[in-house]
Amino acid sequence: MKIPSSVISNPLVLIKTQLGGIEVEVYEEEAPVTATNFLRYVDNKLYDGTTFFRTVTMENQPSAQVKIEVIQGGQVDKQREYPPIEHETTQITRLSHLDTVISMARTKPGGAASSFFICIGDQPELDFGGHRNPDGQGFVAFGKVVIGMDVVRSIHTQPYEGQRLTPPIRILSAARL
Repeated sequence: MKIPSSVISNPLVLIKTQLGGIEVEVYEEEAPVTATNFLRYVDNKLYDGTTFFRTVTMENQPSAQVKIEVIQGGQVDKQREYPPIEHETTQITRLSHLDTVISMARTKPGGAASSFFICIGDQPELDFGGHRNPDGQGFVAFGKVVIGMDVVRSIHTQPYEGQRLTPPIRILSAARL
């Protein structure tokens, strides 16, 4: 992963969950479109009251040819969601999906809006050219967890059905520090 080169310190966001806090550093210089989008949701308090709703473990993706480990959250109601953003591949940003990285979820390139995920362990198949999605475009990494991976790992091991957390883990607030 490229180390962010900005002389100006990167924004920090604290995501408070019912299981504890997750502090995220956001790489505005490396992934400007995605970072701006995420921070817009934070600044407008749209993540407050959402949840971490999905956990992907080695055990709960039996038909996947490429297995990953992540937790996913922040899905804002469609009526309050901003339009999808441009897809900044990891080939462009030079960021990789390593342990602790936060990235935007999407169904297709240019389809990311509010939902994000956090990597548990290195996930190179989520990078540009990776095989998790047939289009090979990967996902958009835009920051990393700097404090709170114990909370991320705790969410990852909560009860689930399929890949849905039961119950989902509530995001109490998300705010810049």
